[in-house]
Amino acid sequence: MTHLRQLMLDELQRRNYSPSTTRCYIHAVEDFSKYFHRSPERLGPSHIREYQVYLFRDRKLSPGTIQSRCAALRFLFVKTLRRPYLLDEIPFPKRPRKLPTVLSPEEVARLIDSAQNLMHRAMLMTLYATGLRRAELCHLKVTDIDSERMVIHVHQGKGSRDRDVLLTPKLLDTLREYWRWMKPKTYLFPGMVNNWRADVPITEKIVWAAMAEAAKQAGIKKHVSPHTLRHSFTTHMLEAGADLRTIQVLLGHSKLEHSTVYLHLSRRHLQAIPRPLEAIEVSRPDEAKRSRRRMKR
Repeated sequence: MTHLRQLMLDELQRRNYSPSTTRCYIHAVEDFSKYFHRSPERLGPSHIREYQVYLFRDRKLSPGTIQSRCAALRFLFVKTLRRPYLLDEIPFPKRPRKLPTVLSPEEVARLIDSAQNLMHRAMLMTLYATGLRRAELCHLKVTDIDSERMVIHVHQGKGSRDRDVLLTPKLLDTLREYWRWMKPKTYLFPGMVNNWRADVPITEKIVWAAMAEAAKQAGIKKHVSPHTLRHSFTTHMLEAGADLRTIQVLLGHSKLEHSTVYLHLSRRHLQAIPRPLEAIEVSRPDEAKRSRRRMKR
């Protein structure tokens, strides 16, 4: 391990960055170093600009992915190498603001019923019933299921925050049936080691695969991911009358504004908006002229 790598790991650790963020930052800095075939200590503003252009033009990475790379470089140069003057030389690219994909309740039901097996069914149902992130799902433990209080404990979710989420009777019945079949010990959804079932967390790739296979079998043409069930859960909760503060707590959002995007997706809120067109009198569409030719004077 190089001195710079150890120094960066120490800085990440003393700021209590999560293991996943640490891995992403180290990987990004390694890629930056390999591109120029030299230590980042010997690189400067011109190299940063060239690398960012390379990520966009040649690698064709998404703005979100490049943002995470830029965050890693900012941490390297500002926090690790103590070069705060380079902060302005590492701008974050603008990201297009897109509304997330949401499934209808009927589509969610088809998706769950199309799961490949009971384990996949339990995973998809848990994602939709609780609004969990896929990483949070992977690290759920059997002891996190609290049937007495009808909640599921989420330990050290995004931002290292604990929270409780909903445990519904229908989900509890499915999880009990799943437990009797799988008999998980520590982790609710155990993974594999050397192609053998082991008492380790399942990988996020398995969750992605379960979602993709179920969507294909259900005939859902929308572009979906495990996070789509989180978006669908939130939107359906809003449409059922839940308030934004409750949504914020259930999702584990640090700020209320992070939850307001779902107002744009809720039919209940859209239908409550005044409709100016409906307030004016216009002629019927079957009376409108079909020809686009200009009338002769």
